[in-house]
Amino acid sequence: GFCFSDLVGVAFFRLHESPEEEPHILLECDSGVLDAIQKHLKLYKIRRKVNIAPCLDLSLWAVVPGEREGDVAGSLAKCADQALVLTPDPRTEVMGWRLITKKGVNLSEIIPGSRIGNIQDYHRHRYKEGIPEGVKDLPPGVALPLESNLAYMNGISFTKGCYIGQELTARTHHVGVIRKRLLPVQFSAPLPKDGVPEGAEIFTEAGKSAGKFRAGGDELGLALLRLANINEPLCLNIAGDKVKLTASIPEWWPKTASK
Repeated sequence: GFCFSDLVGVAFFRLHESPEEEPHILLECDSGVLDAIQKHLKLYKIRRKVNIAPCLDLSLWAVVPGEREGDVAGSLAKCADQALVLTPDPRTEVMGWRLITKKGVNLSEIIPGSRIGNIQDYHRHRYKEGIPEGVKDLPPGVALPLESNLAYMNGISFTKGCYIGQELTARTHHVGVIRKRLLPVQFSAPLPKDGVPEGAEIFTEAGKSAGKFRAGGDELGLALLRLANINEPLCLNIAGDKVKLTASIPEWWPKTASK
């Protein structure tokens, strides 16, 4: 079976040069920065005849294999022609596939035997696997690409240039010293409904700073942690109470990645 989650926090853009010829690019983005992304793209458009507009007629879905997945790839290949886009998630295989359809399409006709999950199912899955997504997990101006594991998720090119932060990113990569990374964490008790302040400090048993909480829900989340401390008992102060947490290295990381 499959678990589908309609990603309501995502917007699309269609970019094409003219109505006659339809070369276009679909960009997935956090809907919370929809206006900011449009302004940013238009800033660099200059005088090019490029149209930038949200694709309000499309829906994005995550297709996540169930426990008894069977020949998922084969099943998807048979129904790919009914989808506008159906492709493996480029970040890592544990995230399954990305599916783009017209709004209102019956998904059970595209992939028979599938079931529709909710957005919380999707976030739980990616928090468990340590996959950051959107501006809450990757705050602009704060999150560094290598510390956020984007090099493991096809998110950084070390051969092309030039982009903002390229020099620092390339130098850090080639030196090979990354002391902090974004990791999946599990709490000893569910997080409060009103959440935890972003950037809340995480401490070792001795009271030393080990990193910062980034985002989460229930008992799962993401935290930017010093690799030297991830095997120690850790805790987070929530409303005066100490909540214990444990960090883990995701299975999908390269085997040399925990250094």
